[in-house]
Amino acid sequence: MSPQHWVRGISRTIAAILWLPAFGQITSTNSACTEVGQDGTSGSACKAAQDLARPLAVSGRVMLEGGSPPPALVLIERVCNGAAHSEGYTDGQGYFSIQLGQTAQAVVDASEGAGGSSQTFPPGTGAGGADMASMGEVGAGLNLGARFANCQLRARLNGYRSQTVNLRDHDATANPDVGIILLHRLVKGEETTVTATALKASKPARKALEKGMDLAKKKRFDEAMDSLREAVKVDPGFAFAWCELGKLQVAHNHAGEGHQSFEAAAKAEPRWPEPLLELSALDLRAGNWQELAEVTGQVLRLNSFDYPGVFFYNALANYNLGRMEAAEKSLRSAESLDTRRQYPPIAHLLGDILTLHRQYPEAAAAYRRYLAIVPQAPDAPAVRKALEDVEKLAVAPPPIAR
Repeated sequence: MSPQHWVRGISRTIAAILWLPAFGQITSTNSACTEVGQDGTSGSACKAAQDLARPLAVSGRVMLEGGSPPPALVLIERVCNGAAHSEGYTDGQGYFSIQLGQTAQAVVDASEGAGGSSQTFPPGTGAGGADMASMGEVGAGLNLGARFANCQLRARLNGYRSQTVNLRDHDATANPDVGIILLHRLVKGEETTVTATALKASKPARKALEKGMDLAKKKRFDEAMDSLREAVKVDPGFAFAWCELGKLQVAHNHAGEGHQSFEAAAKAEPRWPEPLLELSALDLRAGNWQELAEVTGQVLRLNSFDYPGVFFYNALANYNLGRMEAAEKSLRSAESLDTRRQYPPIAHLLGDILTLHRQYPEAAAAYRRYLAIVPQAPDAPAVRKALEDVEKLAVAPPPIAR
């Protein structure tokens, strides 16, 4: 098999803000039920209120990046709209089993900060700008975990950074296991994802940014882009404004201009991953493999822990450039970080590369991992055929030497 444009099943955006529903503050579950009973209504509001008050069970394990248990008990935190709340501790081996939302306060916490914030979060770590939905609009079909839609779970241990688990898809009837949460030991000088230029921006530039983002929320996108252009004209080093302008430009069919805006953001804030992530999404979409390899390499030099998807995109670029060893190395790193198997194509592409290297048993194992994660994927029949082929090759006798 020769290298080709391998883009099956890939997410086309790597940096996205999740706009998810949140719920208004619940003041009294019992009183809601009493009112429903007195006026003879169907009881759907009462059921919804009871569902919101029901605890959400979660369990899993915290491990160090290398695969060993943490050196001490680890605090498990629930983070909702940027506010952190302690939920419990792991045992000595890193296992935890806790109940979220055991008190009325937990329900209130889950809607803190909702109502239209446009703050940008690193990919995979959070969401901003939730719309409010009333209890009456929710009705009886409520997802029991919906009150945690803007919440993540993370581990906290001094000297380490944690992966996060998005709670939006968990409910009280689902499997409580959230998988493994990895901890990465911090080293001196490691950078964060907060932009320094945002703190240094001039007042007129910040005012133009705020106006632009407010216009974008009102769907007045042309005016919003004009205001953001004004922000970067006033302050050409305002990386955050460049990045927000680029997102709007790409979303409204100005990919070339968006690419230039992301490049300007990256130049102004070279240690901030966000514009590089946006560039990687554009390069992936365009099939610019050399550029994708370079920009994902930049991201991974800045942060080799938080972005397993970037390792995958780097592997994909190197595969299409014929650099099989580099592609396999990135896939191994991606697989070790992707503890919750959010990127199934990692195993698929690894199987293809191992097949090229004639490592048939290892290739078969990779294909099996892919099929175990997404057995109904559109390309599952082709992968099953590839699995059958490598299994036959794995047990075939070696050719007779002549």
